[in-house]
Amino acid sequence: MLQRWDRGRYSVRVSKRAKLPIALTIAGSDSGGGAGIQADLKTFASLGVHGTSVITCVTAQNPRQILGIEACTPAMVRAQLSAVFAELPPQAVKTGMLYSREIVGEVIGFFTHGKRLPPLIVDPVMVATSGKRLLEPDAMKLMKARLLPLAALVTPNVPEAEKLTGLRIRSPEDLRKAARLIHDNFGCAALIKGGHLPHSKSAVDIFFDGVTEWMLSAPFMKKSTMRGTGCTYSAAIAGYCALGFTLARAVQLSKNYITQSIAQSAR
Repeated sequence: MLQRWDRGRYSVRVSKRAKLPIALTIAGSDSGGGAGIQADLKTFASLGVHGTSVITCVTAQNPRQILGIEACTPAMVRAQLSAVFAELPPQAVKTGMLYSREIVGEVIGFFTHGKRLPPLIVDPVMVATSGKRLLEPDAMKLMKARLLPLAALVTPNVPEAEKLTGLRIRSPEDLRKAARLIHDNFGCAALIKGGHLPHSKSAVDIFFDGVTEWMLSAPFMKKSTMRGTGCTYSAAIAGYCALGFTLARAVQLSKNYITQSIAQSAR
C-alpha cells in the first residue's frame, strides 16, 4: 500500500513496510565471526528473516582455537528470553552452544512453561573442531532427559549422534539407525549429518520424523575451510520454518542452502 504526501512542490511516496518473520537463536558468541550467534544471524538475514538472539556464552576464539569461555548467568539467559518473547515473539527457535547444566535448565524451564511456543530446533553442540568441550557432561545428561523431548528437531553430526545413541556410526545405514533411535527415545524428528563419515564421497544426511525418511546427499567438498556449517545448517532450518515452511521442507531447503554456502565460501 502506497501513500502520497505533498510537501510544497515535492511529492513523497511512502511504501507500507513489510512485516518480517522473526527467528531466535540461543547460542554462544564467536569472536571470530565464523560460528555461533554470528553465523546464525547472518543466515537469518540472508533468508529475509529478522534474527533475535539470546547469548549463552562469550567465547574468545579464532579459526584455530578457543582461548576462553565465559558463561552468562542463568538469570541473564532468562532475562534475554523474556525480553525477546515480550516484544519480538519468534516463529522459530534454534539452540546452539548451551554449555552448562544451569543454562540448559533455564531453556527447559522457559519452553516447558511457555504457551504457544514456536518449533524448537536443537543443534546439540558438544565439542569444537579444535577439541574444546562446549557442553559439560551433566548438561548433556539434562539435555537428553528434558530438552530433546521438547524439540521439534535435533541436528547432531556423527560424533554427537554417537553420544546421544551409544551407536557406532560408520555408514549411511548407521545414520538411519541413529535417526530412528533418536526419534524413539526422545520423540523428536532427527537430522543426522553425515559429513564425518569415514571414506565418504558424498555429504549424506538422514532425516526421520516418525513418518517421513529422507536421504539428503550432496558432493563432499573436502577442501572447504568454512567454519560453523552446523550452526548455519540449523539456523537455515529455523529461518525457513519462520518463513512458514513445514519442518520437512525446511530441512530440504536448508540442505541445498548449506551446500551452496560451502561451495561459494571464501577464505
